[in-house]
Amino acid sequence: MDIFEKSKSFTAAREAIKDGYYPYFIPLDENEGTEVVYKGHRLIMCGSNNYLGLTTHPKVREAACRAVERYGTSCTGSRFLNGTLEMHEELERQLAEWVGKEAALVFSTGMQANLGAVSAVVGRGDYVILDKDDHASIVDGARLSFGEIQRFRHNDVEHLDRVLKSLPEASGKLVVVDGLFSMGGDLAPLPEMIPVCKKYGARLMVDDAHGMGVLGCGRGTAAHFGVTDGVDLIMSTFSKSFASLGGFVAGDEEIIHYIKHFARSLIFSASIPPANAAAALAALDIMRSEPERVERVNKIGEKMRREYAAMGFNTGPSVSPIIPIMIGDDATTFAFWKALFQAGVFVNPVISPAVPQGMQLLRTSYMATHTDEQLDRVLSIFHDVGKEIGVI
Repeated sequence: MDIFEKSKSFTAAREAIKDGYYPYFIPLDENEGTEVVYKGHRLIMCGSNNYLGLTTHPKVREAACRAVERYGTSCTGSRFLNGTLEMHEELERQLAEWVGKEAALVFSTGMQANLGAVSAVVGRGDYVILDKDDHASIVDGARLSFGEIQRFRHNDVEHLDRVLKSLPEASGKLVVVDGLFSMGGDLAPLPEMIPVCKKYGARLMVDDAHGMGVLGCGRGTAAHFGVTDGVDLIMSTFSKSFASLGGFVAGDEEIIHYIKHFARSLIFSASIPPANAAAALAALDIMRSEPERVERVNKIGEKMRREYAAMGFNTGPSVSPIIPIMIGDDATTFAFWKALFQAGVFVNPVISPAVPQGMQLLRTSYMATHTDEQLDRVLSIFHDVGKEIGVI
């Protein structure tokens, strides 16, 4: 059998393109933060992870440009060999201080941070225990490890307790959860999880890709709950609130030093370019100096959840600026997405396997830089389209 035969039988995407319902890989002509342009059609962006609106901030742009002028466009090597700049280490020092840990380690992407950290820490005879709604990068990091994967029901602390209790007492155990879940917009119950992990000698790692810059005065989910000391590893990415590209993991110096020498995704990947490191540093400085951005994005989240609920939409478990509009089937999800797109609102349709069957949704997310006028326009369009489609 030809191994490429599967490509011939994969027709779903081509059929969606032909029918005009393909919502992915949309090539934007312009991206101005809160608004984008596609083939001359201007849309309000409600599908980005640019939570603080820093991708267009003058200080971030200037920092990236200065870094290119000084260092060029790439380090052309891995962190392990010739690809480490003093700027990378300064970024690590500042990130560790920001999240309240001894040390941090910068990777080329957030995906690589999870792949590298999880697979380095979890070895033969160890167990990695995942929330069923964990991000794909966590799952893939677990798969790359030589440990055994266990799952517990989403945010179900009692089930986590039973899973940990069933594992050999002498085995190594790493529990990995999202801090702020990217689809539901809900939070991991860290204050309840930490005592359970300690009870069974398990370490806890939190992927705060979406929580960093949004929760805990920008310092993330652990800071939001006041439990930073109870979380062993904090991971995040630069591709969201940090307005750049890359990722990091932070924790005690000893374990970060170990990951630094055993994470294959770090050792065998080129380091992030100087412009990306400089942009992340500038974004971090803005988080410190402009805390009102964090306050603004959360107030926007509160407003949009309240208004959607008043219209009759189901916003699921969201407590954040990530707000799902629960739909429940593929056809309605795509029809709703297309009607919103045509009316001038950009959102993300999410179907199985990204979410379970019956939980199909439109993922909306908001920025500190959205204006009240833009938000009111979005709400008006959602109301009209929701009525037209029959969702409300």
